[in-house]
Amino acid sequence: MRTSLTFQRLFGVSLVAIGLGAALPSVAQEWPTKPISLIVPFPTGGTTDVLARALGDELSKNLGQPVIVESRPGAGATIGADYVAKAKPDGYTLLMGAVHHTIATSVYKKLPYSFQKDFAPIATVAMVPNVLVVNVAKAPVANVAELVSLAKKSSTELAYGSNGNGTAQHLIGTQFQSATGVRLLHVPYKGSGPLTTDLLGGQVTMSFDTLTPVLPHIQSGKLRALAVATAKRSSVLPDVPTLQEAGLGEFDIGTWFGVLAPAATPKAVVSKLSTEMMKIIKSPDFQQRLRQVGAEPLVSTPDEFAQRINDETVKFAKLVKAGNVAIE
Repeated sequence: MRTSLTFQRLFGVSLVAIGLGAALPSVAQEWPTKPISLIVPFPTGGTTDVLARALGDELSKNLGQPVIVESRPGAGATIGADYVAKAKPDGYTLLMGAVHHTIATSVYKKLPYSFQKDFAPIATVAMVPNVLVVNVAKAPVANVAELVSLAKKSSTELAYGSNGNGTAQHLIGTQFQSATGVRLLHVPYKGSGPLTTDLLGGQVTMSFDTLTPVLPHIQSGKLRALAVATAKRSSVLPDVPTLQEAGLGEFDIGTWFGVLAPAATPKAVVSKLSTEMMKIIKSPDFQQRLRQVGAEPLVSTPDEFAQRINDETVKFAKLVKAGNVAIE
């Protein structure tokens, strides 16, 4: 009798396990059945927005459902991130994340979410170099050395704009000051759109923004690129030196962008999204579209993306501490 009951229990457990196993592919097959929201934690017009719309167009075709890009800017990209972290984990609300989130973890003393625990990384999309640009009318300099000389001679601090407190631009500005001994006035914005407008208007003299929003203005001559913050030169601006080449030490900060979902999103959905995104990012047409806006394709699996997040959180924690950058 006991043997019979044990067999029945084991048989029942096996049926449940088989049922759960069969349900996993079913989730992926059925999803998506309605529009997907891709949250951009910056205003429209910036690099994150441009890349999100390019990716969203292709995902819509592949998944057969609209991908709606929605802007939720503010607080160094943390408002949009918090919205997604608390969203229903069903695959219909995603975050177009960026390197800024790994920095914010150390910069903000209190965040309403954990970037490492409350998100499921899906795939990276692109890497965009940060570039030191100046308003030519405000700072008629030809290179980094001339800019440093101008800053030291100026009776007031030169103002540089960033995408907000705790972003890569803010951290690069802090590291630039430490490396050169100059003092700059940090002016935080909600994103590249309003920052670029003020940079062109002369409200700020310079920025360390990503290449995408400033590239047309570099090409028109209104802005001048003095250096890139990555260890290697940009293929889009091959004649522009790196900050390392300009003698500023081991500068290597670029801005990556990638898509994440709330942590409890079904693995089958994450896997399906990852597969579709990798197809898109590897396609020559999409890669050409990225390079037109100064971005380089960046392919990764969910595990590789998670490892990047962990590694860079540690890396930036050290830089934040060295630069004494902190926000309440």
